[in-house]
Amino acid sequence: MKFDADILIAGGGLNGPALALALGDTGFKVTMVDALPKGARGGDDFDGRGYALALASQRLLAALGVWSQIAADAQPLLDIRISDGRPGEGPGPFILEFDHAEIDEGPMGYMVEDRFLSRAFLSAVEAHPNVTLIDQDSVVAQEVAPGSVTLTLASGKSLTGRLVVGCDGRRSGTAERAGIGRHGHDYGQTSLVCAIDHALPHNGAAHQFFMPAGPLAILPLPGRQCSIVWTETHEEAARIHGLDDAGYLDELRPRFGSFLGDIGLAGKRFTYPLNLTIANSFIADRLALVGDAAHGMHPIAGQGLNAGFKDVAALAEVLTQARRRGEDIGRLDVLERYQEWRRFDVAQMVAATEATNRLFSNDNPILRATRDIGLGIVNALPGLRRGFIREAAGLTGDLPRLLQGRQI
Repeated sequence: MKFDADILIAGGGLNGPALALALGDTGFKVTMVDALPKGARGGDDFDGRGYALALASQRLLAALGVWSQIAADAQPLLDIRISDGRPGEGPGPFILEFDHAEIDEGPMGYMVEDRFLSRAFLSAVEAHPNVTLIDQDSVVAQEVAPGSVTLTLASGKSLTGRLVVGCDGRRSGTAERAGIGRHGHDYGQTSLVCAIDHALPHNGAAHQFFMPAGPLAILPLPGRQCSIVWTETHEEAARIHGLDDAGYLDELRPRFGSFLGDIGLAGKRFTYPLNLTIANSFIADRLALVGDAAHGMHPIAGQGLNAGFKDVAALAEVLTQARRRGEDIGRLDVLERYQEWRRFDVAQMVAATEATNRLFSNDNPILRATRDIGLGIVNALPGLRRGFIREAAGLTGDLPRLLQGRQI
């Protein structure tokens, strides 16, 4: 049988290009289908959207040859400060602080704007000899046959490969067409996302301020700017988002505080309703799911893209090793190795984010006292604190080689 590619990828956001590059580097022929035109990602305009990349994710990008294109525009995360409180009252009596100097590896991670990361991926994909990008097209049908899978695109074109990988988000058509169901729930929360200018230097410190309605994350960008991820109930978020810029800032200031001096809006404002959605299986015959197509979780720990990059690294390693052993990469027994590697880690992450959101997103006085004491205890125990720092940096667990900065 003639194959158009070894592996077909549906979705061209961030996980799709990362997987295409990882597989292309080991000799697979990869075709990636992206519904958007090339120019729709990685534009020149600043809009404030960014990602908190764990150190392990930065190592993956370096191993893929992408990091050198964005390093100059990345902000190292040198300090993470976690506190509890109410709007207008400032943080509670206990603050948990993670300092990168407590581990040997360097910064815990980096903040990178979406535009720089998307642009770097596009450039690397277009330059890679083993990767073909089909843009402005989408998958409308898929059919599995013995030894192959065929995709039909909206344009009428068909593609045949040994395996299809869905990198097509929380409403994954790849999963739906394969009959893979999902479970989860709505959090009753919406994230308001924007960027701010501020008068005082942030010194590379990220802040997670837990308030009764949800967390406020203040994430440092290069210069005197920060990315804001501010969680409220659906109703309150809709009200705030509907305000003009001056009204929006009037709502933000009492929650934000004055530690960075005067603040002003920079770039656009966005809203993202929050929900948990987990695929009942990450695999099917000749099919695998990666990133949000497999698991979409609360952004409370900032692990969404980092979890997707873990999927990328694990799947690329499983498939590469299987091919070297002469195995059929689309067989379920091969793909099960990927699912076993990732499923438990994802379940742990979901459980942790669920518990943290439930514990902190309320104003119960007993829970407030309990969590404040807990923050103080962790902060007072260096060994325990360093464990949390390494976890935040993505350095714990059974790490795929790419997350160690090594080639497969």
